[in-house]
Amino acid sequence: MLQCSDMNESSNENMGGQTIGRTSFAIPVAIIIGFGLIAASIYFSGGKPTTTLPETEDVDTKELSSVTPVSEQDHIRGNPNAKLVVVEYSDFDCPYCKSFHTTMQRISEEYGPGGNVAWIYRHFPLTSLHPSSAYIAEASECVAQVGGNDAFWKFADLVFAERSINEPTNVARLPEFAEIAGVSQTDYEACISSGRGKAKVEADAQNAVATGGQGTPHSIILIGGQTMLINGAQPYEVVKQMIDGLLK
Repeated sequence: MLQCSDMNESSNENMGGQTIGRTSFAIPVAIIIGFGLIAASIYFSGGKPTTTLPETEDVDTKELSSVTPVSEQDHIRGNPNAKLVVVEYSDFDCPYCKSFHTTMQRISEEYGPGGNVAWIYRHFPLTSLHPSSAYIAEASECVAQVGGNDAFWKFADLVFAERSINEPTNVARLPEFAEIAGVSQTDYEACISSGRGKAKVEADAQNAVATGGQGTPHSIILIGGQTMLINGAQPYEVVKQMIDGLLK
């Protein structure tokens, strides 16, 4: 499990594939066993370092169910009425978020067309680590406000794709990305100047913390009234196994 931290890039000994919220509904025994095997496989494969925010309380004691309900204000890839929804709180400049973005692109391509999985992108900029992250998030909101949901996703994909894993986003290219996504630079710059994107970014970040967010990516699975944490930037194979188990 990999996460960006608001503290440092230190290792975290908590290895595992997911955490069940204490408010979650009961999960079938077979699924619990399956998740146990996932956690074991991560541990014995020599789990990668995880970095987190200051831990004042364990994530698995947080109220994951306090996640803000999905609405038309969200950035949704897939059917909003899908059987399973992944709500991701992310930071555009976090290296682990870049990796997880690729994972979720694959998940969306595989499960989205059948209406089984939807992906919700929300903001959790860690500005003490990534000084430009809130600005990039606000820029993405301007693209969404002017160009709509599809424009947001094109912009987000470009931001993550056009930088290397350990480099910050070149913010000078954001107007270019907006234009490629279908938004005129004039409209984009007017929105940026107005500060219209800030409120959504701040609301998302506050909800991330309320749901136990201690680093990025912070992702919560919603299915049939249940809530489950995807702990950090789990690889595609782990996320796929979690989703397959739940969809069964």
